Amino acid sequence: MIRWFSRAWMAAVYAFLYLPILSLVVFSFNESSLVTVWTRFSLKWYQALLRDDELIAGFFLSIKVALLCGLLSVILGTFAAYTLERYKRFRGRMLFSSLMNLPLVMPEVILGLSVMLLLVMVQSAFGFGQRDMSTILIGHTMLGMAYASVVISSRLRELNGSLEEAAQDLGARPLQVFFLITLPLIMPALLSAFLLTFTLSFDDVVISAFLAGPGATTLPVVIFSRAKFGLNPTVNAVAAVTIMVVTCAVIVSGLLEARARRRRLAETRRAMAAPVAAPAIKPVTHTQPSVSKTAVASTAPAPVSSTH
Repeated sequence: MIRWFSRAWMAAVYAFLYLPILSLVVFSFNESSLVTVWTRFSLKWYQALLRDDELIAGFFLSIKVALLCGLLSVILGTFAAYTLERYKRFRGRMLFSSLMNLPLVMPEVILGLSVMLLLVMVQSAFGFGQRDMSTILIGHTMLGMAYASVVISSRLRELNGSLEEAAQDLGARPLQVFFLITLPLIMPALLSAFLLTFTLSFDDVVISAFLAGPGATTLPVVIFSRAKFGLNPTVNAVAAVTIMVVTCAVIVSGLLEARARRRRLAETRRAMAAPVAAPAIKPVTHTQPSVSKTAVASTAPAPVSSTH
């Protein structure tokens, strides 16, 4: 009974999570303009998507911003996490940690509004700071860096520090220890942080709405602006393409991670199976030094003559 209930509960959870996505993909192939009434199979809305320049431009802009945001967030988050986990005592550590975690609890409306006001002040004072792709990237990186730092910090906290200490004892410099020892060990966490920040950046609406400018509108902002005037089946086609891209990225990353795990396991087994040559030990022979007869004669005591 308990097993049946757990399976039913699991099925209900999966249905709650994935049935809306599945229905969206199915209705993207619907010929009708009504998004809730199925008529027959058609690629009509995918053809309309190929003719919609605004959606295509927003899609490629979102992909570009998400890739750059993921890369910058992982780089900055790695250095922040390494500083917090490997240098426990330095002046201002608590302040630095609090500032790194602040975007996690700050509403995105406040974050986007603050960056927009900063850009307005910079533009009025110096004449530059127009809102374009770079401003969207700055806002997304501010949020993604905090998430990446949390993911990478948890991996660094679990990492055995004796490996790094052993490398330093053998004469490796700190940069060599980081790039040759630490970085390969935290690579799965880096990949997870990249996928997380990529997804956060790709589907962000609030920050992008504040920081987007003319000619630099991301796909979620375009979809949100169109949804206010009614649902369009073209949006279903865009969502289906996006789901396909994200699914392919997750599958490829999983295959790469599994391949790297198998390679590490094979190297470990090969290293354990390799015979270890014992060092050659020379037998120690104790030989008494030879003493010449002349030396013996010279060291012998002289005869004592007695006179009567």
